[in-house]
Amino acid sequence: MKVQRADGAQGATTGRQLLMAEAALAGAVALALLVREWPSLRREFRIYRLVGGWRAGRRYP
Repeated sequence: MKVQRADGAQGATTGRQLLMAEAALAGAVALALLVREWPSLRREFRIYRLVGGWRAGRRYP
């Protein structure tokens, strides 16, 4: 037996639910991209530290 809402909506998605679903999807995509690119980011950070990081600005104009 189906229960009807008082406002007449029968399973309609509210704006808040849609926004939360979109936020969850965007977060999942961002997390997947971070996991995929993690080895490259580690390599780039290692190279950055090797050349001096923030302190290298005085040596390399």
